[in-house]
Amino acid sequence: MPFTTTQRLTNIGAKTMMDAAIKKAEKIGISATVAIVDGGGHMLLLERMDGGRFHTVHSSTTKAVTAASNRRPTTTRGAQGQDLDTLHAIGLSLAAGSNQWTAMEGGFPIFYDKECVGGIGVSGGDWEQDQEIAQAAVGAVGATYE
Repeated sequence: MPFTTTQRLTNIGAKTMMDAAIKKAEKIGISATVAIVDGGGHMLLLERMDGGRFHTVHSSTTKAVTAASNRRPTTTRGAQGQDLDTLHAIGLSLAAGSNQWTAMEGGFPIFYDKECVGGIGVSGGDWEQDQEIAQAAVGAVGATYE
C-alpha cells in the first residue's frame, strides 16, 4: 500500500494545549515559555509569558523538536535511549545542531492513537516544573506522551 492515513495536531488542539500550559505555569507561579511543534518539528505555537526570559524561547523550541524527533521525553539519554555522560550529551547536541537536540528535561512528544503528532517544550522553571506544565498540556487534548 503506497499511502496511509495519518493523524495531525490541529491549530485548535495546539491552542488548547497552550491554554492548559499557561494556566499550569500561572498556578505554579512561574513565567514559562511554551513551544508546540507538529510531527515534523515545525512550529505551530510559541508563547513567552510576561516576565519570561528571552533564552527560554530557544530552549523550549529545542525541547519540543527533540521530543518529536526522538518520540520520547527529553533527557540526558541519547537518541536510542542510551545513557550519556555530560561530554557525550554536549557532543550530540553540537553534532545534531543546537536547535535540533537537547538533553534538558521539559520536552515531551505528543502521541494520539499511538502516532507521534508533535512535541511540546517548556522552559522557565526547574526541570520538574517544566515537565509538569508539559504533561498538563498533553493531557488537555486527550493525548499521551509515552
